[in-house]
Amino acid sequence: MPLFKLPLSGDVTQTISPLTAFLSPYGSQLGLININLGRSSSPRVEEEVLMDVGSYGRQLGRIGDALAVLLAHFEPRRELTAEERKALDELRKMLAEIDAVKKRCERPVCAP
Repeated sequence: MPLFKLPLSGDVTQTISPLTAFLSPYGSQLGLININLGRSSSPRVEEEVLMDVGSYGRQLGRIGDALAVLLAHFEPRRELTAEERKALDELRKMLAEIDAVKKRCERPVCAP
C-alpha cells in the first residue's frame, strides 16, 4: 500500500515528558508540540546556532539588511536580463514589505 500524507501532515516529533526536555542540554522542545520542518546534516550545530546566534528570522533579517545595502550600491557591468531585473525587483519589494512590518512593530529598520 502506498504511503499517503495529507498537506501539512509531515513527520511531527512530540516530547511528552517536560522533565526529559528540561534536563536535556540540547532539548529542542520549547512547547508542548515540536514540529520538525526539515532534516539537517548537523542538527546539533543548527540547534546551537539557533540558541546562541539567532533565530531564523534574525539570521534572515541580517542577510536582508546586508542585501539592501549591496542593492543600494549595485552598479551592473552589463545590462541585466529581464529575469535578472525581475529577481532584483522582487527582492527589493520583499525587503520593503519586511521594513513595513518592522515599522509597524516598532523595530529598527536598516533601509539605505
